[in-house]
Amino acid sequence: MNFASVRIITDDVDRLVKFYEKIIGVSAERPAPVFAEFVMPSCTLAIGHSQTVQLFGADSAVAADNHTILIEFHVQDVDAEYERLKPLVDEWVKEPTTMPWGNRSMLFRDPDGNLINLFSPVTEEAIKRFSGRRY
Repeated sequence: MNFASVRIITDDVDRLVKFYEKIIGVSAERPAPVFAEFVMPSCTLAIGHSQTVQLFGADSAVAADNHTILIEFHVQDVDAEYERLKPLVDEWVKEPTTMPWGNRSMLFRDPDGNLINLFSPVTEEAIKRFSGRRY
């Protein structure tokens, strides 16, 4: 089994697509007006309009109601990303901080309130943990 994607359900696909294009620096593929994908080497981030939820089952997902998932991106330099993103992010949760497990992380919310973590391994152990992963 291979992990394929994470999908965010929203009432405003265009707004989230514009936000994520600025944050991750990848252009979205738009196979339909109600759906977009950011295809990256490690995974795909998909964005679907709340209208698409009916295809999976009535009320199986609710737009802008996530309180349990973090969307995480491995970056080269968290502090540089923080400086780049300051003017683009409205809600910061945590400024760059080194976590007990050795990653330097910063957390913020997208326009729908989804929590995003940008991180870089900075300790020797954390760097070793990520050295064999393909990104």
